Amino acid sequence: MANAEHSGRPTGVFGATAVGTAKARLRAARLGLWLVAAVLAVRQVAVVLGTPRGERLTDLETWVGPNGVLHVKGSLYDSTQFTGTPFGGLVLKPLTRAAEQALGWGWTFGTLLLVAALGLVIARALPQPVTRRTALLAAPVAISLLMLSLPVRNTLWLGQTSIIPVLLVFLGCFAVRDWRAAGALIGLAAALQPTVLLFAALLWFTGRRRAAAATGATFAGATVLAWAALPHDSYTYWVHHMAGVGLGGKADALGNQSLHGALLRLGLSGPLEIGLFLALGAAIAVLGVRRAVRYARDGQLLLAVALTGCAAIAVSPTTWQHQLLWLLPAVVGRVGKRASDRYVWPVAVVITMTLPAKMMLPNMPALYPLRDNVVLLAAVAAATLIPFLPRTSPYYRSPIPTDYAPPVPARWKQVPLLPFLKRVLTRPNLLLELLLIRVTYAAYQQVRLAATGGTNSEGRADAEAHGREILDIERFLHIDIEHAVNHWVVGVGWLRDFFDFYYESFHFVVPLSVLAVLYWRRPVDYRWARASLGFATLLALVGFWLYPLAPPRLMPGLGVIDTVHGVQDFSKPDYGTLTALTNQYAAMPSLHFGWSLWCGLVIAIVAPKWWMKALGLLHPFFTVTAIVATGNHWVLDAAGGAVVVLAGFGLSYALMGPRAGEAAPMKRSELIPAEKEPTPS
Repeated sequence: MANAEHSGRPTGVFGATAVGTAKARLRAARLGLWLVAAVLAVRQVAVVLGTPRGERLTDLETWVGPNGVLHVKGSLYDSTQFTGTPFGGLVLKPLTRAAEQALGWGWTFGTLLLVAALGLVIARALPQPVTRRTALLAAPVAISLLMLSLPVRNTLWLGQTSIIPVLLVFLGCFAVRDWRAAGALIGLAAALQPTVLLFAALLWFTGRRRAAAATGATFAGATVLAWAALPHDSYTYWVHHMAGVGLGGKADALGNQSLHGALLRLGLSGPLEIGLFLALGAAIAVLGVRRAVRYARDGQLLLAVALTGCAAIAVSPTTWQHQLLWLLPAVVGRVGKRASDRYVWPVAVVITMTLPAKMMLPNMPALYPLRDNVVLLAAVAAATLIPFLPRTSPYYRSPIPTDYAPPVPARWKQVPLLPFLKRVLTRPNLLLELLLIRVTYAAYQQVRLAATGGTNSEGRADAEAHGREILDIERFLHIDIEHAVNHWVVGVGWLRDFFDFYYESFHFVVPLSVLAVLYWRRPVDYRWARASLGFATLLALVGFWLYPLAPPRLMPGLGVIDTVHGVQDFSKPDYGTLTALTNQYAAMPSLHFGWSLWCGLVIAIVAPKWWMKALGLLHPFFTVTAIVATGNHWVLDAAGGAVVVLAGFGLSYALMGPRAGEAAPMKRSELIPAEKEPTPS
């Protein structure tokens, strides 16, 4: 056996097996990602073509339909519905002779092909060298992100052309070697979207001056050609509307994510707004192009193109949602010295480009300026502020590593530990945590409301039937105490006020406070506790979906008094002002009690003193009393809440392992990579 070990043969076999296993996993991952991209593409086609005619491809219909603006004898811009350049109108005019149904199908599938081509170009444009895994997985990931992005979905829905200028620029920058062809492609893109001329400056200052000159010449030639063919329309667009200003929807509409639209939404107008827009736009353009040139010379041309496009978003007079795709390629920029910080920027970009702004920020008037301009602010930040790492930085390829707890063996072979839920000893990035918590809660609200079809009236019959089932079970178990406790509390004024206040005030405050204390003082326990709460909430959503349940206060004839929301009118399908905000029948399991029980158990586990543990366990006791006394839950709802919380802790243990020990002091080698300690032999 010793001879075999020293000969190296078994080691070689095992090494080959390991390499073969890694390659098989990589091929499986690649196949899975391509399947995801295909499913997303099919879904987009189904959504668009499954919509009744007249509600889909509305912009395309406005242009080339039987009564479209491209058919009229007068100006393209008489109705302000056509927002493209005169050259764009000249290119689209031949499509007016196509059959309407064939044009819709062809346009949709053609747009999908353009999106796929753009994803492939982006994947091949990643800064070299890249790992084999990145090279194999980049294309399906890029195409999937494009399919999910709001600009692409909006383009498919409206029948817009905004993918074409982006693809032409990427082809000119990355796919074409001849400077004449590259300049011609970017010049054609500028003829369709004038702010693309910023890329001529990028080409010029990065040494591709002949391509920059070709870009300008192509743009000028296409514009002159359109002026010769459509002189009145060209004058209207370039002089009367000042390169498209005032075309399309109202300039201050939320869909216009340009600096001009943001200033109008802030209440500015007239010469002051115009002067401020020109000054800020010039500053953003100069700073954005300057930074793009720096990153292009650093070997990050894909990031440079994305930053130039982000500057174009800001300086355009009107940048509608389907024109915002330039921000998504900026996801390739690397930000942060620590490995735990490296995910903040890409996650923020993907969320911004795929989710509505109201899911990222709370519905608070003070945050409306941020929420209404979130894509614009992200684009301006990318172009001017975000400190992307240069490739010369020691942290570009080797960020400060994350400190993990020692690995633990799996408890059951059938349930492997999840690699992305490793037991980490350091606290995660705060901005990333707040962003994910906000998005997760917004998704929770949407799923909870959708459990009854989006309105409470649709699920009322089932919810009341389930309420009678719960009441029958409680009567059989002799725990139907809701009516008695409710009326007893109503008779004691101060007690009623106390439980009303407790019900309304502590549901969110205490869990958020526990998470905040754990994050700051006990980062080792924060991830474990947060994951347990997330698993419990996910299981509760399944319960809301499968078993809508009317609480005692919404059960006609039961006589329970709603002490918090007031008297309910059972002759109406909806009850109270909360109907439009939340699902009134999401009662089983009770997350009011479930979250409070989670708080109590976490405090009991991590608190250092016995009186702290006892105080923590009082919270679920007061909560269960409050939810029953106010008529908002059944006793069995609390039992269901306890079940999902215990299941959440169990899933955390099964998938993450036991709680890690106390965090070790930060090593000097983790702070300064250059002073990394030598590995002992």
